[in-house]
Amino acid sequence: MADHAQEAPVAVLSSKPLRRLAVELFAASFVVLFQELTLIRWLPGQVRVLAYFPNLILLSAFLGLGLGCLRAGRRSLLWLWPASVLGLVAVGSAMSRVAFTQNSATEHLWLLYYDLPRDAPVIGDVRLPIVLCFILSALTFLPLGQIVAGRIREFQARSSALWGYAWDLLGSLVGAVLFALLGFLQTGPLIWFSAVLAAGLVFFARQRRGRWIYPAVGLLTVVMVVKAERAERYSPYYAISHRQPANEAGIEILTNGSLHQVATSFDPAVPAINDWQRSVRHGYRIPYQLVAQRPRRVLVLGAGTGNDVAVALSEGAEQVDAVEIDPVILELGRGLHPDHPYASPRVHAINTDARSFLNESHDEYDLIVFGTLDSMTRLSALSNVRLDNFVYTLDCLEAAARHLSPQGGIVMYFMVATDYIDERLAAMLMATFHEPPIRIRGPAELFNTIYMGGPAFAGKLTEQRQALGATLLHLPDLQLPTDDWPYLYLQGHSISSFYLTLVGIFAVLTVAGVGAASGEMRRSVTRRRIDGEMFCFGLAFLLLETKSVTGMNLVWGATWLTSAIVFAAILFMVLLATVLMQLRPLSWRVSVVGLVVSLLAAYAVPMHVFLRVNWATRLALSGLFVGGPIFFASACFALLFRTRAEADVAFGWNLLGAVAGGLLEFLSMVIGIKSLSLLALTAYLVAVLIHLRRQPAVAEAGGVAAEALPVRAWDGGRAGVLDR
Repeated sequence: MADHAQEAPVAVLSSKPLRRLAVELFAASFVVLFQELTLIRWLPGQVRVLAYFPNLILLSAFLGLGLGCLRAGRRSLLWLWPASVLGLVAVGSAMSRVAFTQNSATEHLWLLYYDLPRDAPVIGDVRLPIVLCFILSALTFLPLGQIVAGRIREFQARSSALWGYAWDLLGSLVGAVLFALLGFLQTGPLIWFSAVLAAGLVFFARQRRGRWIYPAVGLLTVVMVVKAERAERYSPYYAISHRQPANEAGIEILTNGSLHQVATSFDPAVPAINDWQRSVRHGYRIPYQLVAQRPRRVLVLGAGTGNDVAVALSEGAEQVDAVEIDPVILELGRGLHPDHPYASPRVHAINTDARSFLNESHDEYDLIVFGTLDSMTRLSALSNVRLDNFVYTLDCLEAAARHLSPQGGIVMYFMVATDYIDERLAAMLMATFHEPPIRIRGPAELFNTIYMGGPAFAGKLTEQRQALGATLLHLPDLQLPTDDWPYLYLQGHSISSFYLTLVGIFAVLTVAGVGAASGEMRRSVTRRRIDGEMFCFGLAFLLLETKSVTGMNLVWGATWLTSAIVFAAILFMVLLATVLMQLRPLSWRVSVVGLVVSLLAAYAVPMHVFLRVNWATRLALSGLFVGGPIFFASACFALLFRTRAEADVAFGWNLLGAVAGGLLEFLSMVIGIKSLSLLALTAYLVAVLIHLRRQPAVAEAGGVAAEALPVRAWDGGRAGVLDR
């Protein structure tokens, strides 16, 4: 499909005007960003297990782009891009018909294949689709990396690397903004893939064969995407559909093909139609039967389609604040719930993150209900933190307790699968109220355990509570989730063999890919010419990026808008550093000191400080928290890279470090999220020490503009963020 004459090697400059090169660089960067977000949204709806590992796509994109950059100036791989996208869509569609399972007591992957027939094939290992999608996804980004690297090199030779880099940044920014806008408009895969493929026309429109073959391949890809789709709508978080269950006792809501919730009637004037509905009604009403007095003001966190709201209304609540993060699920509740609870004037529906609401609100409630909040997915493309993880932490329960009236109480409904999750939930309530909670097991329909604590339940079921408290006190090794370690579903502060296996596989694939893409990289290893500085800078930046995103999710709420703003802030800070290092460069010493001080400040300042100030101050502090370390890291990287004689080898080591940093993110399961700052600082300091040892003269010189930055070198400084 490719016309190789269009892809000139780096040694021979093309005759294209700079305006044309700018358009192609802008388009390539736009496609990279938009394609990555598209795959992060689409693939988990097809291959269920990927909903738990969105950073898999991030790492594969970074690997593919880096390998493509290493091949800049060689034979064009442009033909591989549409072919690999078609292949990934085909494989993803095929795997959507297979039930992949994992039998492990330590990995809670709720793989509920409600949208598959009973005779669907079953494969008892989820690592197969994870690894296969990682490889295929990386292939789709490889040609794009080659295009971007080639165009930036031409800008470097004919004009300025800064201008090429600016077009690269602009394309990434436009891609991020457009995808966020399309997410707000609740568009689906048809629009996403069409936008990606339409932008790709820039590279094929002038080719003799490509102008005909490319549209055909693109059309086939879009048709396959449409044929594979089983969801009715896409929210910013899920692929959503609904259906009537066989028992006709409500409306089932499916997210990514799994049962998420069932909207059913709680109207006492309407008799239950079967035992299932009767059991559900009884379970939801248990807390209201145990409270000392009827709650007037009720807060529901994770209101969903409205079951908890309907129960509160039927129990006489005068005001119900219903918090739900997903706008589509909230809309479905308004239109489909049999009791239409959101239509009541006593209900105030709030579309935001539960933790964000607790941070912002100053109201008091007689009862705070934690609905079945398990998200069955993960939000951040730069983190393994689940969308609901900052809700089931000791810090969150303490925040909720501060919103209780003097006679208020907290209720948690949960589908408990293991003893240690049961013990943690009960122990967090005991730590919050300094007394054992009430724990009611059953019914096992939409949840199987109810936890109740606070003054509202004082004096109720005393003997049962004392027995539970005695049991919890005899569990000295019980590890409670906190905002720093928000892993309710992990058995302990460790990385299981399941994750270690995946980390090992990805590491081997990365090393093999880099070695195959660059002969210089292979020779650098055999000659023991390891570029430790570039490796450490790539590793540190991925960790820094993860820490920034997860921290801001806690401060501003774990919503898609927060992630979009954080990405934009990172892009802006790297662009600012790029321009400054060209126009008025910082010295090496100033850059290093700024990096160390900003990292130590990010570690030392507790997140709760951000929550106690007004909106404007919080925004300013967030900018410093995210932008400070990234700015100085980018400045240091520029000063280091300008000394490299073999750009592709240096970039290869930086790539290996960046992927290693993405894999080391799993260490947060052991050391906590906050300590990632110290891990990143350690990597930066190691790079600085190596630099001082090897090139003391360069280290002392400082103040030299980083001219002629080659081939996407800044990806190490931003660790692939700008490609998103």
